[in-house]
Amino acid sequence: MPLTMATTGEENIIRKVGGNPETRKFLESLGFVAGGAVTVISEISGNLIVNVKDSRVAVSREMAVKIMI
Repeated sequence: MPLTMATTGEENIIRKVGGNPETRKFLESLGFVAGGAVTVISEISGNLIVNVKDSRVAVSREMAVKIMI
């Protein structure tokens, strides 16, 4: 399921990062790699604030649907 459907506060494991090669490279540079842990901190009008690799990152809804957990 996409990251947008994750429960707030629950830690999930990233299964796959989709999208075109540029998008995948960008997300991987932020720490979104297969096998990594990600926790949704909050959701504001569809955009997510997540905890990944001990950092808080804001991700747009368009990017979040490309991250499968």
